[in-house]
Amino acid sequence: MTKTLKCDVLVIGTGIIGSMAALYLQNAGREVVLLERGEVARGASSGNAGILAFPEIIPIPAPGIMKKAPRWLFDPLGPLSVPPAYAAKIAPWLWRFWRASAERSFRHGLKSLTDLNRLAAMEMAHVAAMPELSHLVSKTGTLDLYDSEASLNAARRDWDEKESAGFTFQRVGRPEIEELQPGLAPQFRHAMFSPDGLQVSDPYDFNRAIFDLVIARGASLRKGEAERIDAVGESTIVTLENGDKIDADRVVIACGAWSRKLVATLGSIVPLETERGYNTTLSPNAFNLTRQLYFNDHGFVVTPLSTGIRIGGAVELGGLELKPNFRRAEAMLKKAGRFLPGLKLEGGKQWMGFRPSMPDCLPVIGTARVTPSVIYAFGHGHLGLTQSAATARLVTQLASGEDTEISIDPFRPGRFS
Repeated sequence: MTKTLKCDVLVIGTGIIGSMAALYLQNAGREVVLLERGEVARGASSGNAGILAFPEIIPIPAPGIMKKAPRWLFDPLGPLSVPPAYAAKIAPWLWRFWRASAERSFRHGLKSLTDLNRLAAMEMAHVAAMPELSHLVSKTGTLDLYDSEASLNAARRDWDEKESAGFTFQRVGRPEIEELQPGLAPQFRHAMFSPDGLQVSDPYDFNRAIFDLVIARGASLRKGEAERIDAVGESTIVTLENGDKIDADRVVIACGAWSRKLVATLGSIVPLETERGYNTTLSPNAFNLTRQLYFNDHGFVVTPLSTGIRIGGAVELGGLELKPNFRRAEAMLKKAGRFLPGLKLEGGKQWMGFRPSMPDCLPVIGTARVTPSVIYAFGHGHLGLTQSAATARLVTQLASGEDTEISIDPFRPGRFS
């Protein structure tokens, strides 16, 4: 026999976006029910590098990117690849990605990410100041490493844009690099250092702490998978795969890579794709890592977490169904061993997760066309943790019928229609 639950706000997804939105909605006086299809906080949010990357305002689809893309796409272990079995399916997304790399679209994306990430930094400062969460956020500084002076100079435009946006950094040479992170291979003689670089101690622990706080304050968790959503008069009905229904005044869709199928039941066609991200987490004593390291010419990062040293990155556009290709994680680990000669490579734990990504690298934040009672909050790609608090602020304002802190027009669900 099917059952119907009535609630104020239903948040679908307990990843960092859903859990943070639940926290903000609670702070605004809303009663929240969370719906989770799998294990709490164990999706893509658990496997990120833990970096609060507020300065990352440069859209990936930038002018000139398509000159590099063919070389990357046909390298199965490169920073951007497409498995042959998925090439035809991903073609429309890649076409939109190419369109987004035009100068005008790039400038639009740059401004949109700048506005969102500035708001994200302000909002995350409030979250990080909460007594229950403050011990999980720290300032380590970020070291962006380049193989040569030429490659750093080639990135000068990006750094100029970050400087114009108000982010602080300085160019450093080998003596400073050795002081900031001893033990790097001698090839790294050119870098940019951002002293304000923040990170969480472990992304799963941070996400889980927010979720637990929300539950402790009175929210409830419902396990199950949403199959469809219907706007019926003043009601929004979410039907679960077992036939049970949830009647909610507001629904927030924050289920990451699985959001595309769900919003289609409301008539929203969004070109959401899945970046399969890979990483390996080594033991905490594998290397004396003092801060976040970006190996910019190789598309991966190395970060010191409380649970170990995480080596991850690269992009594989392969959808939700193909088997993982852990050779990508192994290739990054092998490179990390060359770049950090003292790194102990044994005993690592491999991971693969699904990053929900839009072709213009902007998330989807806004209301459904058929009803303002359903709010979309997904598609953050690599920046879900970074943009979570800003997204939660905007979602809460939409749920309350208030003006949003920044314009959400760049993130509207129908922008590709």
